[in-house]
Amino acid sequence: MIKVLVVDDSKAIREIEKKYLEEMNFKVLEAENGEEALRVLEENPDIKLILLDWYMPVMNGFEFLKKVRENSKWNEVKIMMVTTENQQKNILEAIMNGANEYLMKPFDKEMLKVKIQYLLEGLEL
Repeated sequence: MIKVLVVDDSKAIREIEKKYLEEMNFKVLEAENGEEALRVLEENPDIKLILLDWYMPVMNGFEFLKKVRENSKWNEVKIMMVTTENQQKNILEAIMNGANEYLMKPFDKEMLKVKIQYLLEGLEL
């Protein structure tokens, strides 16, 4: 079963993403900020995908993204920004700093599924 880490300071958003992901047969881990997410990632080196919010306390999504991409042991992990952030400059900056995909909130299960299928192409879903 493929492990996915959902990082969002909103419990409601984490619950929605978790529900959708579990319906797609993923094992879901959660964190409410980037610092907590780094700990979860360290403890679960088999995580394949991270759904990452931009705006969070302690360590935001962009800071977390840069930290993960600085460490070569996480090169294979796919990261999708899932956020209300819609400034083109920021979207480009996230992609240039290692985000693999971008999904705007609000979204539905189908939109999420299409993006994940694209990201995890070749992996058994």
